[in-house]
Amino acid sequence: MPRVRALLRLASLQASYTYERMQGIGIAVAEEPLLEPLAGTPERARAARARSAQYFNAHPFLAGAAVGALAKAELDGEPGERILRLRTALSGPLGALGDQLFWAGIVPAVMGVALISVAAGFGLWPVAGAVLGYNVLRVLVTWWGLRVGLQHGLKVAHAISESRLPPLAARAGSIGAVIVGAAVPWVAAWLLGGTGQTVRTTVLVVAGAFLLGAVTLRRPLSAPALTLGAALVTLLWRWSAA
Repeated sequence: MPRVRALLRLASLQASYTYERMQGIGIAVAEEPLLEPLAGTPERARAARARSAQYFNAHPFLAGAAVGALAKAELDGEPGERILRLRTALSGPLGALGDQLFWAGIVPAVMGVALISVAAGFGLWPVAGAVLGYNVLRVLVTWWGLRVGLQHGLKVAHAISESRLPPLAARAGSIGAVIVGAAVPWVAAWLLGGTGQTVRTTVLVVAGAFLLGAVTLRRPLSAPALTLGAALVTLLWRWSAA
């Protein structure tokens, strides 16, 4: 199935990363299965493959949206100039959105949850669960982007902007900051010998993090302020419990 082959190739998107084309060659490799219907018109196929290998740089987990949209535009017979403009226009937004969602939000949140779970006495299983869950999530996001791109083509930017992804990305940093803020004193106390964490303590800390997120829902604080606030609350609780 071309879509599955494109998804598998997106897993190695940056294997051919170069300073000249950035992810361009990886995009071309991932897009190739989707361009197979052009095999009957060799000239169009050559031109499409040449365009697909040009400069591109975005977040690797959201690059599937660009692969799908560019392939859809090629199959629809859009002019080459429009396809190249789409390629350029998608780089920045997909990069910023992916950085905000993953690097500022999901990655710190997953790491924070794993650290708190280990410090709470659940062993190393939470680490394995965090690695597995994170990779499943990134595959799902890449597949979603590929599907949206193939469905909307040149209008993929509008489709993404109307989806739930931008609002989620906007809140992801705050959620990650709260979880990391709770994890810092928790893990510090564990490393310094503070054992005996209970389910009650875990529930209270998680509830406090969600309460802080709800309080700042309409007027969000910066990520450093959220991290510091959650860390102070957790630290005060640890001192009172001791």
